[in-house]
Amino acid sequence: MHRDEKIISIVSEEKKIEVNELATRLGVSKVTMRKDLDKLETRGIINRQHGYALINNEDDINYRLAVNYELKLNIAKKAAESVKDGDTVMIESGSSCTLLAEELAKQKKNITIITNSTFIASYIRKLENVHIILLGGEYQKDSQVNVGPLLKKVIENFYVDKLFVGIDGFDENRGFMGSDLARCDAAQIMAESARKTIVLTDSSKFLRRGMVAEFSFEEIFQVYTDKEIESEKIILLQQKGIEVVLT
Repeated sequence: MHRDEKIISIVSEEKKIEVNELATRLGVSKVTMRKDLDKLETRGIINRQHGYALINNEDDINYRLAVNYELKLNIAKKAAESVKDGDTVMIESGSSCTLLAEELAKQKKNITIITNSTFIASYIRKLENVHIILLGGEYQKDSQVNVGPLLKKVIENFYVDKLFVGIDGFDENRGFMGSDLARCDAAQIMAESARKTIVLTDSSKFLRRGMVAEFSFEEIFQVYTDKEIESEKIILLQQKGIEVVLT
């Protein structure tokens, strides 16, 4: 685990911790720790108050992107292999989806990405081999996505082969879960304009129950995740006719 991830993990668990104690736990100097925290604070993940480090906002996309970063990057790279030069794909909001968009923009030629995520559009804006179509709607500040009725009107103009989505949880009876009703609704709307809906998620999400039902088993074609997923979950997904790709 990279040191940034260790810092995020500790601060998330403690909620508030002295910077000096954090340096001691990780075996680095106070100067090094301050530099690390400076970077995380610039990214909007960590706040510092009077010698303490605090998590900024766990709902913020910058925070979610930093958690299990290496796992998510490997998942994104594997999923990118399924996309060819010149393809048009739809990518919903989320941290793994953000890294997929970046990999496609770096690896592929003449890629078009349709997304409701202003964060993704901004994240890959400087990469040259990608054309971005940003779907309009009501703007959510923390997740940096567009949702709502206007999104539905705009999305009706498109149809693609693949939609890539993230999830927040999993239920063995109900399927794939989310944590926000408006975002789940937006993902469902986008899925209506795609032939295949593909889930990108690290295995930790299969240990959580989300608040909102997002997709049933029948609505998902494929799942990309890491090898830490429980074998029982793999068997269940396969029995439901879903292809599981491990990284």
